[in-house]
Amino acid sequence: MSPLAPWLTSQLQSLMQRSGHAFLLQGPSGLGQYELGLALAAAWLCQQTTARGACGHCASCHGIEVRAHSDLTVLMPETEMLELGWPLSEKAQKDIDDKNRKPSREIRVDSMRQLLGFTQTTGGSNAGKVVLISPAERMNTITANTLLKTLEEPPGNTRFILACNAAHELLPTVRSRCQSHSMLWPTVDAACEWLTSQGVPDSQTPLLLQAAGGRPEDALALFQAGIQANHWRALPQQLSRGDAGVLADNPAALVLSSLQKLCHDMLQTSVGGAPRYFQPADLPKGAKFEALSQWSRELLQSAKTVDHPYQQGLLVEAWVNRAQVALSPGR
Repeated sequence: MSPLAPWLTSQLQSLMQRSGHAFLLQGPSGLGQYELGLALAAAWLCQQTTARGACGHCASCHGIEVRAHSDLTVLMPETEMLELGWPLSEKAQKDIDDKNRKPSREIRVDSMRQLLGFTQTTGGSNAGKVVLISPAERMNTITANTLLKTLEEPPGNTRFILACNAAHELLPTVRSRCQSHSMLWPTVDAACEWLTSQGVPDSQTPLLLQAAGGRPEDALALFQAGIQANHWRALPQQLSRGDAGVLADNPAALVLSSLQKLCHDMLQTSVGGAPRYFQPADLPKGAKFEALSQWSRELLQSAKTVDHPYQQGLLVEAWVNRAQVALSPGR
């Protein structure tokens, strides 16, 4: 397994000292909920656990590394399962391979029912069984309700880890059955050092970290999407001219997120506040609060359907045109 980021190591050690059968790791995206959850699962199942977590060398650790541990089930949207190398069920894989359907972006109730079957079987070791659900807010109401009874009274020595980027979207009945752990934010220095270790040039790290709102994994995702510091600095002025810039070739979700960040900062500065994601000197001048507020509401509405299969080029073009209108002075 890959080494944990420094700000996750101390959290892992703290969680290892706690007893309980269900933990909710919650916080905004980009802080390492999934990585921390997987590291905790590995520590619980490891045959030679150390004070710092799993040993990384035993048969259990190897099983997790190759995504084939018999006592660990990872439940995620199928899109993320495929991206991270976790195997789908035979039926789900066949349906996708036969093009009967696309990989799901939410956690399906069929997958949850298979998970409950997993919890009923005998574990392969005395360490028990572990279930990691990430991101847990992708369970729809039916899926979450299917989990409730088992989450409250798990059979045998089964433990649950729910990694969550939006705890408010979880059912209260799910949250109440878990011990909560709020993710810690890294210092700027620690985050920049980690980004450098991931291949981001030193000169890029501070501004990309700002672009991600201080969330290092999100900053890395921006860099991997081809967005560099100079691109980000140029983006507000480009959008004010109706130019999508580097965003044009990126997924709709990333484009929308970037527009929301710009809208947030423009609203902040319009009432005398400090921007969070951009440098003050890079923001267009003269946009009106009322126009920005209306744009913000429209972006929130767009977020509800951003995963729908729209035509990417036309969607981005429409968003950029709307941004140009909202950013124009005197509107």
